[in-house]
Amino acid sequence: MRHFAELLDRLVLTPSRNGKLRLLSDYFRATPDPDRGIALAAITGDLDIASVKPAMLRTLVAERVDEVLFAYSYDYVGDLAETISLIWPDGSGSDDHDPRLSEVVEALNRAGRADGPRVIAGLLDSLGAEGRFALIKLVTGGLRIGVSARLAKQALAALGEVDVTEIEELWHGLRPPYTELFAWLAGHAEKPERAAAALFRPVMLAHPIEEADLERLDPGDFAAEWKWDGIRVQAVAANGLRRLYSRTGDDISGAFPDLVDAMEFDAAIDGELLVGSPPDHTGSFSDLQQRLNRKSVSASMRARYPVFVRCYDLLEVDGEDLRGLPLLDRRERLEAFVATLDPSRFDLSPLVEWSAWRDLDAARNAPPHPVIEGVMLKRKDSLYVPGRPKGPWWKWKRNPFTIDAVLMYAQRGHGKRSSFYSDYTFGVWTGDEDAPELVPVGKAYFGFTDAELARIDKFVRDNTIERFGPVRSVRATPDKGLVIEVAFEGLARSTRHKSGVAMRFPRVSRLRWDKPPSEADRLQTLTAMLDRQTY
Repeated sequence: MRHFAELLDRLVLTPSRNGKLRLLSDYFRATPDPDRGIALAAITGDLDIASVKPAMLRTLVAERVDEVLFAYSYDYVGDLAETISLIWPDGSGSDDHDPRLSEVVEALNRAGRADGPRVIAGLLDSLGAEGRFALIKLVTGGLRIGVSARLAKQALAALGEVDVTEIEELWHGLRPPYTELFAWLAGHAEKPERAAAALFRPVMLAHPIEEADLERLDPGDFAAEWKWDGIRVQAVAANGLRRLYSRTGDDISGAFPDLVDAMEFDAAIDGELLVGSPPDHTGSFSDLQQRLNRKSVSASMRARYPVFVRCYDLLEVDGEDLRGLPLLDRRERLEAFVATLDPSRFDLSPLVEWSAWRDLDAARNAPPHPVIEGVMLKRKDSLYVPGRPKGPWWKWKRNPFTIDAVLMYAQRGHGKRSSFYSDYTFGVWTGDEDAPELVPVGKAYFGFTDAELARIDKFVRDNTIERFGPVRSVRATPDKGLVIEVAFEGLARSTRHKSGVAMRFPRVSRLRWDKPPSEADRLQTLTAMLDRQTY
């Protein structure tokens, strides 16, 4: 357990990607089975310990520490595991016995919910602060140590000197503690077979295009298609098994049973998950959010927010791998294949007609549908290569929209920002010109530098008029306040927001210290964008 705790501690304190890769590779190389496999499962989010939940941990802390002290500490630190590990009274254990990671997980799984509190309390008593931190991260999931599942897989690839795509293609056929995977990477066994059906194929991604890139590219080499504002998915069905994956390889089939039922094929499709009824209606990303991150979906939810896949590419069909074919050949196969599918669940992503960069530039900034966020450029001869190779595919998003809004509320951040007021709620004016009122229209927590953060934090502290727990209400009148320029990708109507609008990806674009709050935008500006469907 001590080695796992040291790994987490060093990963948290190591900012560089290459440094994290070395730490992970060294840990996997030096740690025996099954401990390294359990650590890998914890990092990739594939470890589930049902006997311990955050609410139970809070109850345990309340038995050992004053509740008010814990609340203040948690508010300041911003991380549950770090707060508990620091505030938990040192136990009587001598720490002479360092339990193996596998022993800890086995004990917790064997305990069940009834004995879970006793077992976890005993472990917290016997461990030091670093061990307690690692234990809580282990049992609650969501490590928040700056390591993604893909980075962990890249560390495995470096360990075994193999391509990371080989590991990604095997991943969904493997189970913790991954002994067969580590044996192969160490050269002690053959490569695990792709025994599972409907496996994920690593996706191909695009680079943002810049002006300099356009100058050296030949328009005739590229096809263009619309970039839809949904989520990238892979619909895979084989041997009676059907799965819907996110672009990172997470199985999200459970949230979309209506779509999975319609996957009556033996193929792997790359596309965009959208809400609506093609071809006449495509809903906004806000509509799609109603169905994301759910373990189950009611019949009424499925009826209100039906989903479909707008198909971009065909990766495999009837056991034939098409990824090695040029784009135009795959497109021809895709068009014929989509024509055989349920048109209410699968449709074809249309190509853009263009001949010069200026035509495509105009098209991306004035697309024919509000759920389009730009265009994709793909070389006509490009193969489907996993990862983000520079050159074959480019993305050219529409220019973001901006408004001037007034800072209304601020809340302290988490982690290294826990000492700063870094999460902001902003609003625009509504009502009569003589007696305007501010109405909130969004929240943002990025888009500014550390120096700007320090200056905003000082403004918040100097101009606080009310406090609501961790939130401060900031002075905001037509004469006094802070105007921030907010950039966003789009708008949608919302019944959950007082303003009636919801922003897509809002972020602070610029601080307008030079502008009086009275000159900030009005709500009518946003509603007019919605009415014109030009957002």
